[in-house]
Amino acid sequence: MEIEKPPVDRQVEKPDGERRGLVLVHTGDGKGKSTAAFGLALRAHGRGKAVKIYQFMKVPSARFGEHRVFEKLGVPIEGLGDGFSWKSRDLEHSAQLARDGWARAAQTIAEGEHFMVVLDEIMYPLRYGWLELQPVLDALRDRPSHVNVVLTGRGCPQELIDAADTVTEMKLIKHHYQAGVPAQRGIED
Repeated sequence: MEIEKPPVDRQVEKPDGERRGLVLVHTGDGKGKSTAAFGLALRAHGRGKAVKIYQFMKVPSARFGEHRVFEKLGVPIEGLGDGFSWKSRDLEHSAQLARDGWARAAQTIAEGEHFMVVLDEIMYPLRYGWLELQPVLDALRDRPSHVNVVLTGRGCPQELIDAADTVTEMKLIKHHYQAGVPAQRGIED
């Protein structure tokens, strides 16, 4: 590792544009997409902002770590799906759940009552063809100007990348699965 001197002067000029709602995308093959979105949700909630989280692949009865803590904090988090596709017994039912969930999420975005709406794992139903991309793009474009929307999942379509204000790609460098270590409660859930 090479040691560097810490900066002592701020070299960056602050933007002078108006503050507005943002579209943020967390994509890529690396770990941390949902975790980063939940961190933003916690940050917004900590500032007294209304937050709503939709999880497109989790079942409504899910009780993962994030569900437990968000429930304690009073942040609504809603599972919209029936698990990942390889766990589904009926893919058309899974697709219908995604469409029904999108209708609820789109309404939440349009109503403008939340500072932040998280669309966790929305890329999967988009990639599987369960959701059409254009209505998602339209909802992002037409949302009230103060609403921030965070979208997560692998394989983000280029059109969403183009529409977003901030896009972060999580890059896989090394993963414990590759060494045969299974999922860990509190890390993967």
